[in-house]
Amino acid sequence: MTTAHTYGQLTYPEISAQADALAAALKQLEVQKDWVDRFIGNPAFDEIIFIGSGSSYYQAQTMAATYKKWVGRPASAHPSSEIYLFRDAATVPGRQYLLVGVSRSGESTEVILALESVKDVPGWTTCGITCHEDSKMAQLAECLVSPLGKEKSTVMTKSLSSMTFMMQAASALASGKADLFAEAAKVVQADAAVVQAADPFAKTFVQNHELHKFVYLGMGSYYGLSQEACLKIKEMSYVWTESFGTLEFRHGPKSIVEPGTLVCLLLSETARSYELKVAEEMKEYGATVLIVTARKGDDTAFADAVFETGGADWSDESRGVLYLPVLQYIGFYTALKKNVDPDHPRNLTQVVKI
Repeated sequence: MTTAHTYGQLTYPEISAQADALAAALKQLEVQKDWVDRFIGNPAFDEIIFIGSGSSYYQAQTMAATYKKWVGRPASAHPSSEIYLFRDAATVPGRQYLLVGVSRSGESTEVILALESVKDVPGWTTCGITCHEDSKMAQLAECLVSPLGKEKSTVMTKSLSSMTFMMQAASALASGKADLFAEAAKVVQADAAVVQAADPFAKTFVQNHELHKFVYLGMGSYYGLSQEACLKIKEMSYVWTESFGTLEFRHGPKSIVEPGTLVCLLLSETARSYELKVAEEMKEYGATVLIVTARKGDDTAFADAVFETGGADWSDESRGVLYLPVLQYIGFYTALKKNVDPDHPRNLTQVVKI
């Protein structure tokens, strides 16, 4: 039986170790460059479909958004179960599809079923990304492997950060744009300092605010990250939380905002002025506003707290992985504040099997 003083002994070091996991992922990608050429960089495919379940689905959304913008070719993200059970609603006949399974363990039943379901279907090719090179998924399909992404905790932290980063770096290679791949190296160099700063920032933020609702907002490649941030705090601490596209939140859902509501904005540079208008409006309704951004400025001064990652001159997509540590630490410290063990969330297991 765990006790309060032992809570988080798995999760905390895994969040804190993600800079090393990113560095190892980039090094491994150099070894697996041919994977890029044969799979996501191969122009023979009409569409790339990234699939996963839970956190893996949310990172698949970020992977697909990044791929479309950088490579300029069709890509989409679906829950694994949609491809297994409703493939005809997600795809159309006559196209060449590359199905990319996303799974930390490589053992999730739904991703395995999805990959197996298209094994003998004309026009379908499979591959994947995982942290476990000996997993069933890695046996079914050739996978990129994040070697230091393996985790003992139930919730995904460094595994998600490293796999998201690795697939984005692979997309940069597939694009043929050297400046995008150079940004991957810059992210690795910056991540350790961001993780170090995120820890005390998140701890202080959680200690200083009494919150009962959590809302995460993001657009573009940050929408998947906002969903992941929502899930992370829900898994760790069981709080009521939702995620929305930033501007979509104004169309009805903002009615939930009241004092005690956190509105956390994952701020892009692409839509900065529009997104900040939404956050300012929520502040007027009584929300506690937290902004995660590349750069502070006079335009963010209204917020209750601002976490700055740097890298404002990089693409939004590259910088997104730097937003994850503070979001993960907020989930972690919220759990401790509620006297909940983030290592062992109720009703959850590390691998979901049917």
